[in-house]
Amino acid sequence: MVRLEFFKESDSTELDYALDENQEQYTSKVKKALDRIKERNDGKTFAVTIFENEKPAGFFVLDFGEDKLDLTDNEKSVLLRSLSINPGLQGKGIGKEAMQKVDGFVKENFPDCDEIVLAVNQKNVSAYHIYLKAGYL
Repeated sequence: MVRLEFFKESDSTELDYALDENQEQYTSKVKKALDRIKERNDGKTFAVTIFENEKPAGFFVLDFGEDKLDLTDNEKSVLLRSLSINPGLQGKGIGKEAMQKVDGFVKENFPDCDEIVLAVNQKNVSAYHIYLKAGYL
């Protein structure tokens, strides 16, 4: 069973996984994404842990900052970025199930948000297919 929770420091150890060269072209390692959030320190960016069977299995960031406005005119939107799944757990549908839960997670925690924006590099075929299977795009 997959569930989403705001990131806690106790999730760090299990989220310290390596991404292959191909994946690193398109997404940030968890530590790098967390460092960016700390640097910004603007209260508009939130780290989220993806759990599978009570263990951290992946990660993404919900960004309410100005970057989203490159993709939409909607001030009430959020940009989903830095999605990754532990490579040892990939291929089990965790990413797809997590993406299917994002809308409910956002509505529950950010009720004023009315749009989730994704940016996908056309060469990132695996992410594109995850988003497509989850009903995005």
